[in-house]
Amino acid sequence: MLRNKEFRLFLILFGLLAAISIALGFALSAEAGVLCCASSAAFGIAFVVFTAARYENIAKLSHQIDLVLHDENRLSIDGLDEGELSILHSEITKLMLRIREQNDALKQDKVHLADSLADIAHQLRTPLTSANLILSFLENGLDEDKRKAFVRETEGLLMRMDWLITSLLKLSRLDAGVITFQTEPIPADDLIHTALRPLLIPMELHNISLQTNAPQGVHFLCDPGWLSEALQNILKNCMESAGDNGSIQIACTQNPLYAEICITDNGSGFREEELPCLFDRFYRGNSANATGYGIGLALSKTIITRQGGTVTAKNHPQGGAVFAIRFPK
Repeated sequence: MLRNKEFRLFLILFGLLAAISIALGFALSAEAGVLCCASSAAFGIAFVVFTAARYENIAKLSHQIDLVLHDENRLSIDGLDEGELSILHSEITKLMLRIREQNDALKQDKVHLADSLADIAHQLRTPLTSANLILSFLENGLDEDKRKAFVRETEGLLMRMDWLITSLLKLSRLDAGVITFQTEPIPADDLIHTALRPLLIPMELHNISLQTNAPQGVHFLCDPGWLSEALQNILKNCMESAGDNGSIQIACTQNPLYAEICITDNGSGFREEELPCLFDRFYRGNSANATGYGIGLALSKTIITRQGGTVTAKNHPQGGAVFAIRFPK
């Protein structure tokens, strides 16, 4: 403490002023000189005691900050009275809590990244293994019909892998915040038409009936391209649930608070325990007949929520699933 530069400088100045005051006191009278000596000594002792205690508290605070920087999980300084040091201690405590929260978030992100990479590797390994098996069969002398069937199956596997990789890249870009949504009012009818365009032929092949209700005047404030893709993923899920000869209904409504799209199918719906996990990445349900990679609904939710909307799923009272997408006005 005594080696502190500022403290020593103040002691030197105080000593000079005390010596001058004592000299002037004795020059006036002996009593004045004694009084100056006593006052200077009392003031000096009080200053040394006060400053020593203050520097001791500062040293404790510095030590605690050093512990925090070395991953210590606590910051505790006892005996601080109200004042500047107490305020500083409070602010440092807040900073420590904030740093701890960010550190925990980073650790969770690392765990999530590791799990995601493991899931991605697993999802890609299955179609790659199937493609390798098909290629090994093609090396053998197969007749033309079997060869064409294997080629078609390989093309389907490659298309699924391409869709999976593309969806994962979109999810990573959305998570990184590098995508800027071009928000504009879009009529509900145009939005539904754009989303349905690539699905009309598959619906016809599977004899899935479609009913749409998008009244004039219903608008959504969103990025049309991205929201259309989110709707397509939800519609694909409804098509798989409805199956052959199924039906899908799309209804658009609005009120003073929000505009809504409800997509309903007549499939088997969801199990109650599955509802909280439907939009989780790589979640495929507990059914043995579950298909897909568990990416489509997760991508749809990310697209919708990043634009300020909400998406929910529930079972229809008469059977089937209901997806509700809402965008505030």
